[in-house]
Amino acid sequence: MLQEEKQQIATSLKGYCDRKGSQNKAANSMNGVSSATISKVLAGDWETISDEMWRTIAAQTGHEAKTWHIAETRAYSRMGFLLDNAREDSLVLAVTGDAGCGKTEAIKNYAATHRNVYHLCCSEYWNRRTFMGKLLKCMGMDFSGATVSDMMDDIIDALKRKELPLVVLDEADKLSDQVLYFFISLYNQLEGHCGIILCATDFLEKRIKKGLRIKRKGYEEIYSRMGRKFVELQVVNTADIAAVCVANGITDTKEINRIADDCECDLRRVKRAIWAIQKNGEQHND
Repeated sequence: MLQEEKQQIATSLKGYCDRKGSQNKAANSMNGVSSATISKVLAGDWETISDEMWRTIAAQTGHEAKTWHIAETRAYSRMGFLLDNAREDSLVLAVTGDAGCGKTEAIKNYAATHRNVYHLCCSEYWNRRTFMGKLLKCMGMDFSGATVSDMMDDIIDALKRKELPLVVLDEADKLSDQVLYFFISLYNQLEGHCGIILCATDFLEKRIKKGLRIKRKGYEEIYSRMGRKFVELQVVNTADIAAVCVANGITDTKEINRIADDCECDLRRVKRAIWAIQKNGEQHND
């Protein structure tokens, strides 16, 4: 690995530590990276640090080997506005958007530039203990040996002490009913102290509204705490795709139109297409 890339990763790690509050909290929030290793990286003592460790640090601090420039698409800007509102006013919001509309990119960038923002990508296998463990780890807190009750108390106490904390549950439609019910308890104890955003595709809205129709346990309480509203992000259009292309050096009109025609309104496919052009040198400017 080149020294230049190591320096970039070290810079990313320093910013990560600043957001977490300390090197120890940063280490607690990462997998396979000790506080001693973080100290070495930040001190410039790199001789004993393997390339594998550098890649491990890069993957967990948001550093990307390929340069990528963020474009202010409509959905990206809207997501940023909602994140600001939820954080500053301790609101609970449910946000939906198509897969590939850029919502996760917006959340990741927001979490990387604001302190006390905790972004969790949810999974189907999570139970309450797993969820709380993931949140505590994201917050840089040690929870080894803690009971479920202790973990809950630690989360509540820590978030109440933070300045403008925000918890973002990305892909929240994957959460089990058990964890969604737990969301009620979390809200009840943090109301007015912490913003919470549930972000997903429109499947979350369909699921909640179906639960309301059949009077499924807890769904009325969940819907009430969301403000009885789902905020929908804009569908990706040609102008959004063009903005992403131009931000990343693709300015040829024919190339942009070709990408727009092929991407099916999915910015992940736009990103792959741009990287392919950059790699193969296929762009020809007008």
